[in-house]
Amino acid sequence: MKCKVCKRPAVINLRAQNRGLCEGCFDRYVLDRVEKAIKRFKMFTRKEKVLVAVSGGKDSLGLWDILARLGYNPTGLFVDMGIHRHGHSERSRKVVEAFARSRGLELIVESLADWWGKGIEEIGRRVLCPTCGMAKRYLTNRTAVEGGFHVLCTGHNLDDEAAVLLSNTLNWQVGYLARQSPVLEAWHPRLTRKAKPLVLLTERESALYTILRGIEYMDEPCPYSRGATTLVYKRLLNQVEWRSPGTKQRFYTLFLKNKGLFEGVAREEREGLKECERCGQPTWEGLCAFCRFVEGSHGDRGREVPEGDQVRP
Repeated sequence: MKCKVCKRPAVINLRAQNRGLCEGCFDRYVLDRVEKAIKRFKMFTRKEKVLVAVSGGKDSLGLWDILARLGYNPTGLFVDMGIHRHGHSERSRKVVEAFARSRGLELIVESLADWWGKGIEEIGRRVLCPTCGMAKRYLTNRTAVEGGFHVLCTGHNLDDEAAVLLSNTLNWQVGYLARQSPVLEAWHPRLTRKAKPLVLLTERESALYTILRGIEYMDEPCPYSRGATTLVYKRLLNQVEWRSPGTKQRFYTLFLKNKGLFEGVAREEREGLKECERCGQPTWEGLCAFCRFVEGSHGDRGREVPEGDQVRP
């Protein structure tokens, strides 16, 4: 296959667009798609302080690289959750630190142990993902607010967003549907604007960009993520995409066009938000989910964090 633009050998076939692209044209395509998302959804400007949540994976490191190349001034944030199984957190941190040094980028490192006194593995629960996600959202948002950053970016791509959308739709999680967006404004003083600049790129495109740029990343997922329902939804969407190219993009784009249907729910949630009695972070209860988690972990180790009380990005 030849590149649709310059007729050189193609490195990828974009079936949804019925065209192939060579390495150089694909590189420009990725940069253009990210810049287009930033401008279309009014995520942030080059004058604003940008914080990028990086895990060591292909998407977050690729996003950090792209924003730096586009002329923004992104600072990276790595949160060490204390996942010592297979040396996951230690290896991820080394990958992120090496990437930052190689490109002269500023990196902030936070640790759950510094806030809680121990890592996520020490809570003694079989299913760690919900608690880990809640704690990571808390620490990334708090770091962004206290650091004076205007926006917190994550590496969620089109596949991630489409899979979450499918899950929320099948389970009619109206509150989550109301909040799912490429950019979530800071509608509380203790919240930072959240943005997802990769929403116009598929996971395959994001992965190829990282490989072609020679970025070393953690290619092993979290050892506790096996069997996650999001992976099931991704496989289902990939099967549909193969039969009908462009399905993911249409599914997500049409959802955004009809998000007004859920505006009433989002408005009610914003009006009911208050501040945590202990740390001041946004919550719908007296104590936020993170503070209840910390408090409960010192007493009832089997206590779970209520999923519905999490202020999700």
